[in-house]
Amino acid sequence: MPGAARASARDTGKTVRQQLDRMLASPTFQQVDRLKRFLSFIVTETIAGRGDQLKEYVVGVQVFGKEASFDPRTDPIVRVQARRLRARMARYYRAEGQADETIIDLPKGGYLPVFKRREGGGSARRFISAAAASRNAVAVMPFSDHSAGAGLEYVCKGVRQEIIHGLAKVAALRVIAWDPADLMPEGENADSARTLAAAMIVTGSVQSSGERLRVTTQLVDAASGRYWWSESFDGHTEDIFALQERVAETVVAKLRPELLESATAAATRRPTENLAAHNLYLQGRYHLNQRTEEGLQKAVDFFEKAIVEDAQYALAHSGLSDAFGLLAHYGVLGPAQVWDKSASCAATAVMLDGQSAEAHTSLAHVRSTQDWDWPGAEREFQRAISLDPHYPTAHHWYAMSCLAPMGRLDEARDQMQLAQSLDPVSAIIARDLTMVHYYRRDFEAALDQCDHAIELNPHFSPAYWTLGLIQEQRKDFDESAAAFQRAVHLSPHSPRMHGALGRTFALSGKRKMAFGILRKLRDLAKRRYVSPFEFASIHFALGQADVGFRWLTQARQDRAFELTAIKVDPRFDLLKEDRRFAELAREIGLE
Repeated sequence: MPGAARASARDTGKTVRQQLDRMLASPTFQQVDRLKRFLSFIVTETIAGRGDQLKEYVVGVQVFGKEASFDPRTDPIVRVQARRLRARMARYYRAEGQADETIIDLPKGGYLPVFKRREGGGSARRFISAAAASRNAVAVMPFSDHSAGAGLEYVCKGVRQEIIHGLAKVAALRVIAWDPADLMPEGENADSARTLAAAMIVTGSVQSSGERLRVTTQLVDAASGRYWWSESFDGHTEDIFALQERVAETVVAKLRPELLESATAAATRRPTENLAAHNLYLQGRYHLNQRTEEGLQKAVDFFEKAIVEDAQYALAHSGLSDAFGLLAHYGVLGPAQVWDKSASCAATAVMLDGQSAEAHTSLAHVRSTQDWDWPGAEREFQRAISLDPHYPTAHHWYAMSCLAPMGRLDEARDQMQLAQSLDPVSAIIARDLTMVHYYRRDFEAALDQCDHAIELNPHFSPAYWTLGLIQEQRKDFDESAAAFQRAVHLSPHSPRMHGALGRTFALSGKRKMAFGILRKLRDLAKRRYVSPFEFASIHFALGQADVGFRWLTQARQDRAFELTAIKVDPRFDLLKEDRRFAELAREIGLE
């Protein structure tokens, strides 16, 4: 190699090493040690001239400590971690690395990194937002839970929502209730990025000492990263609502004091004067959002206690409707046990507060999943969104319980992305955006999004269940079974998890194991409700169509939640030529 070329290579290597060190030390790469080892290894090997040796086997052994017998065909760890690394690198260049001159890229389809210098504009800048911040845009970030037991997430969400509610009433402000770095996917263009730009960022944390709470809030200049204002607010667990109001009013006052006169009345709207009821409601919502059997049952308990405290509290009735509905959707209780309760609570919530987005969302959810009244449900969802465009569940359930069942998957994807932007830390919203990609048969996008859902909550069994569905459609039955087994481990009493595992066993030719799952489900059905859909799905996979349709008929009589996806779920694809399927879809109103 000529001397000039060697010098150039040395300079490039030094520059890339400096960039690597910068990335590894950044907040984006904190607490992701495996990804840091992965990035460091492939960059170092490439600089050393060994980039041609960066194969999946080598990475598995050298980075992830796999044995010499490691087989990438049956163990997907390198592929999974590569997807996560690409997402983490993209996030870095959208945030801390916006101005970095050197870009380290990892193109899809391999493990050889590419190094390039940032150009003045165009496609080379695809990792970052090139838009200038909007002068009147404010981004409200999730508040951090700094309590010892990490049990104040419901308070964090309440404070954030109160701030969003207050700022949204100021007509001259544009409120962005998400983190742009987490929202914009790789490859998003500058026009999309421009809609996310903010001049000021609201952030903060919540901590506790006994019954005392402290909320610390900061305003950060987005362009410079400098703190513009910070203040702490002390309160008591029995007076959370007043504390939230005080924080929100102060933030609004600091941002646009001259605009408050027309907004003060709306910004201080109190859904209940009973602080104990409100506190119980917040705890109910927190447990509801966990989407576990225990969490859903706890949610019912908290919402019922809130109603005892204040029988006129519309939000508590709305929450109770949602909890009863989800107990049926997740197969914890039979639909017949909860539908009347869910419908009655939703109607009561709307009667008590016709201006409540939560109440109209609950009623819409009942009309779609219980009544199969798709036009009526859509009207209610649209009403809810018009009342509060910032309520994530309205967008979430509009997508999953109305638009997706009707086959309007592009609209469903847009609504889910909006829901995720409003609540970027919600594991169930991240999981359900995965489901929309799955319904669209975009299994690569579904895998990427599912990785994100699992990263948000590594113990969230519905995310592993969804991962199993995706891998099943990709014919990767070993990976599918592994994902379902992880879901069963996390939710050992869930018929849905066992049923999915049995179906994959049947599809992969493991008939004896599939019949074993059927026996287990029959035994389980003696003690609790098991959706007929679980039996149907396994029998179809075993090639027993007549038995499968008998179970589907029972599922229709039960109004099983799984049937709402009959038009879009790939698991139904092989049945669509059968006249019995068309009759079933017609009865559901989804022909």
